[in-house]
Amino acid sequence: MIYIEIQVHCTSEEQQQTLIALLHSILFEGFEEAIDDFSFKAFIPETDFNEALLKETLASFKVDYTKQVIPSTNWNALWESNFSPITVITPKMSFGTGHHATTYMCLQLMQTLDFNHKTVYDFGSGTGILAIHAEQLGASSILAVDNDDWCIENSKENVATNNCTRITVQKVETAQVNATFDIVIANVNRHIIIDNILYLANAVTPNGTIIVSGIIQEDEEEIVALFAQHGFEFLQQKNKDGAMWIALLFTKNK
Repeated sequence: MIYIEIQVHCTSEEQQQTLIALLHSILFEGFEEAIDDFSFKAFIPETDFNEALLKETLASFKVDYTKQVIPSTNWNALWESNFSPITVITPKMSFGTGHHATTYMCLQLMQTLDFNHKTVYDFGSGTGILAIHAEQLGASSILAVDNDDWCIENSKENVATNNCTRITVQKVETAQVNATFDIVIANVNRHIIIDNILYLANAVTPNGTIIVSGIIQEDEEEIVALFAQHGFEFLQQKNKDGAMWIALLFTKNK
């Protein structure tokens, strides 16, 4: 898959996090934050890229950006060259190193759940960090799925590197699955959650739980209402250091 990379130079962390959230809402799906300043890189599949919409989104912030086309790339090797591990987990990563707020908050919510002998569905698994952590927490079986070839390859490599034996990795186009799971994790984005709500709802066993992330605070009311319409009770919101990103935890009613 060919990606478009843009690099944006911000003047503050608040501006950086706001722009990341806004770009996420227009289908950018990977972000790399600089260590020594407030710049960041954002990645989007070439088929989803709309430069007029990008310019409109950035206009009021008076920031410049540069753009380049990235051909089908080994994201694992790219990120490994500039990766510093965090304490929660340290597999090799591409998109989803555990540093980004959405992944970190999912990991935090996972700590509140009992995974022992539970079945898990990780939709939009990226590099497999959440699936790997689910096995570490005691899950009996995990199905990790994504629609990107490099994510699938990276996940399989990370699963092997971390000596995981209870994770199955599959490439899919939607969340539709012919099974139900005790715990479902969907760290994707608002658009994908809405498009797949029926599949996600059907994938959770009665009294099971679902973690959703990749959304921003202003989306919370809409997403909570959406899950309520499909028989879910809202349990908890997680926010990292006041950032715009949130993760939500729901349980499915009988």
